[in-house]
Amino acid sequence: MTYKLSQRSLDRMEGVDERLVAVAKAAIGHTETDFGVICGLRTIEEQRELFNKGASKTMKSKHIDGNALDLMAYVGSRGSWEIKLYFDIADAVKEAAIDVGVAMRWGAAWHINDIREWGGTMEEAYNAYVDLRRSQGKSPFIDGPHFELMD
Repeated sequence: MTYKLSQRSLDRMEGVDERLVAVAKAAIGHTETDFGVICGLRTIEEQRELFNKGASKTMKSKHIDGNALDLMAYVGSRGSWEIKLYFDIADAVKEAAIDVGVAMRWGAAWHINDIREWGGTMEEAYNAYVDLRRSQGKSPFIDGPHFELMD
């Protein structure tokens, strides 16, 4: 099935880097999982609120500069946080990043600065990140909806 971004998703990308917008528009055509944009550009105040609640780990979010998007997976008309849906979305974003020619990082595989260079699936990238963090004695920070430009 071919999906398309809703007007609400397009509106939420206002102020976002045009390359990232192009990636999102291309990714929706590559995915088997429907998704929408839930967050694009953020103010410093919005970021501070998320940071203070623990929903973000930094005040230097790429959302502030318009270099990040959060995408919500949909099953029918309902949003879902189920990580396996984000594997498919991340694979589609990887393919779109290759098409558009931009380096991207995914919030469930923070150790990869350019997902275009990852040789496997994004599920494998996720598993490698979780294994890496555990081998370091640290908890992984999984932000499956988050994608950001790296160049």
